Amino acid sequence: MSIFDKMRTQKLLSFTLMLFTLSVGIVIGTLVNSGVKAARDNSAAPGAKELKIPDPVAATNSFAQIAKQVEPSVVNISTTYNPKPSRTTARNGNGNGRRQVAPPDDDDQGDNNGGMDEFLYRFFGNPLGNGSPDTPQRKGYALGSGVVVDGAGYILTNNHVVDKADRIQVKFLNDPTEYDAKVVGVDAPTDLAVIRVLGKHDVAPAKIGNSDAVEVGDWAMAIGSPFGFQATVTAGIISAKERDIPGDSSQFQHFLQTDAAINPGNSGGPLLNIRGELIGINTAIASRSGGYQGIGFALPINTAVMVYNDIIKNGKVTRGSIGITFTQSDTPQARALLKSFGATEGVFVQSVAPGGPSEKAGLKAGDIIVSLNGKPVRDGNTLVNTVTSTPVGKPIEVAVLRNGKRENFNVVVGDLSQIFPDQFGSAEDKNKGSAEATAATFGMEIENLTDRQRETYGIKEHGGIRVRTVEPSSFADDIGLVAGDIILSINQHPVNTIEELQKYKATMKPGDAVALQVLRRQRGGGWQSQYVAGTLPSNQ
Repeated sequence: MSIFDKMRTQKLLSFTLMLFTLSVGIVIGTLVNSGVKAARDNSAAPGAKELKIPDPVAATNSFAQIAKQVEPSVVNISTTYNPKPSRTTARNGNGNGRRQVAPPDDDDQGDNNGGMDEFLYRFFGNPLGNGSPDTPQRKGYALGSGVVVDGAGYILTNNHVVDKADRIQVKFLNDPTEYDAKVVGVDAPTDLAVIRVLGKHDVAPAKIGNSDAVEVGDWAMAIGSPFGFQATVTAGIISAKERDIPGDSSQFQHFLQTDAAINPGNSGGPLLNIRGELIGINTAIASRSGGYQGIGFALPINTAVMVYNDIIKNGKVTRGSIGITFTQSDTPQARALLKSFGATEGVFVQSVAPGGPSEKAGLKAGDIIVSLNGKPVRDGNTLVNTVTSTPVGKPIEVAVLRNGKRENFNVVVGDLSQIFPDQFGSAEDKNKGSAEATAATFGMEIENLTDRQRETYGIKEHGGIRVRTVEPSSFADDIGLVAGDIILSINQHPVNTIEELQKYKATMKPGDAVALQVLRRQRGGGWQSQYVAGTLPSNQ
């Protein structure tokens, strides 16, 4: 090959290499330019990538599992109240019906109620506002919750959910049928009731837990029908234990406090632990609005179980009593009383029920109970728990300090409902011996006084009959009679029986003057005699 041929070959190779290099540069430039253009087109969200929806996967957590496990055991309870004559009746501390307890005054609230009263509610949950047992002029309806605890159809709920209801119906989750239910038994002091569903047999009971194992800070879950919304699940923690509601006089309710949302309609439903075990029956809330504000109360299941077992065995709860009243040991007054009587701990006896076990055994007001059956008594709760759980008729050794000296007494435990019938007696107990009560006398119901009632009420005067109820707008109401008054005379004629009052009334005609001498209970606990009078109208 000549030198010219070699030069031509080199030029051709050089030209080809340059052409290849140029082509590569053009391709790279095109790609870079396309990327820049694409970036410019996506300038609304630089660097963003499209999102993708993953395939559906069921989330798993303990709360969801608990809800699925327990919801079939939770029922919605609806109650019906037929119209009844309206009456003004004496109230006791049993916890029957819807209760509102005013809180202590708060200096920050300023005048009156600070714009909004704070109430503690035991609630029916009546979202439609179309009646209740307290508005008997028309048929009333109310809502609540309950929990199945026995496969035979037995349900735990609150007494105030079913109290005085003419018809009780329950609904189960995913079952549109409303089943009738009947009351097996109630216990007003703990506000518990046992009902049984009729006509449904495949019921699943909730698992019973142990409320003594509950600690503050534990998870808690509530299920119920707030405002009628069935199977509503809420969660929170246990905020406190052994909580006594301010202003509540019950000695048998020491609540679990929770911040799980509880509203009207949850009442009677279950409070559960993280294992899905029943640890409480939702009973009350503290609220200024009547709805959830972070403080709910549930009766511990251990207390509820004891009540339930008594009811299914006997139809009622029988509690022991030694027939005394006492000052709660955690109050300044109690501490001052103990100190003034030379004691540092114990329970100060305020009064002894006439004819009761303690009076028969020799105890007196002013004694300080320091032990029961050899075990120290440091506060009233210890005393109540020990005595009420002791079988009626069984003796108990009571040690007291009297005049600085220790003395022992054997006290035979009596029936609480019989020793203090007005406070702890059932409706049946209060109606015993009252068959003669009548509503046809001046618009009031009256009853003859028994010797036991005279002792219990501390009435020293002879004769007299007791006013049980007063009908609003009646003659008795107009002249100022109230339930609990003791009528001693009518127009200066002594009254000892219902028949005597009716006999004098039969001689009267419209327009006659009627003057009644009555005994009325005073705030301090004593009785005061006074007269009430009026002109008999034509409708009486």
